Amino acid sequence: MQQPNFTPTANLMLRETASQTAGPYVHIGLALAVAGLPERDEEIWNELAKDSASGERIEVVGRVIDGNGDLVRDALLEAWQADSSGHYQPAFDLKAPFNSFGRTATTAEGDSEWRFVTVKPGAIARPDGRTMAPHINLAIFARGVNIHLQTRLYFDDESEANADCPVLGAIESPSRRQTLIARREDSEGGLPRYRLDIVLQGEGETVFFDF
Repeated sequence: MQQPNFTPTANLMLRETASQTAGPYVHIGLALAVAGLPERDEEIWNELAKDSASGERIEVVGRVIDGNGDLVRDALLEAWQADSSGHYQPAFDLKAPFNSFGRTATTAEGDSEWRFVTVKPGAIARPDGRTMAPHINLAIFARGVNIHLQTRLYFDDESEANADCPVLGAIESPSRRQTLIARREDSEGGLPRYRLDIVLQGEGETVFFDF
């Protein structure tokens, strides 16, 4: 007769999902240059918009900060956004002037900043007739984050649209809303730059969404 503990422990436990094993390993498949590996000929990376893209071409930068106030130097971020007219482009094409999807990562060097080159998105009409303010959807993967986090980046020079945005307005605390607002800053003659630091937990924690 088999003993109660005869079945191997591995067969009694649920396996980790892909997101739960993200950690530093996700860079091996999705951020080859950051992982120190040869890049593929065709790579989805952080330039969503080429020079020929319609709209205002911008740079979006930031850091990922943990609950101790330390930089997370091996996070990977994915962006999903509308074009300058407020429409998402579902078909990805590296030759296209603009793609709605991109990836970036923090690094071990310097200030460990992530960076996207894109266009400032337009406002997005919802089926209920309301309009969402211009924003970029962000997904964050990192070690210690078992299920990737979802948040949004809004723009500080879109104050009127932000005030009317039904999603941003659903956050009751005004101070919490500010954790999603990227600040425009001087870019030393380059592209207009917006900065947003993502705080994973603790004081100033970024608002994260369930969708």
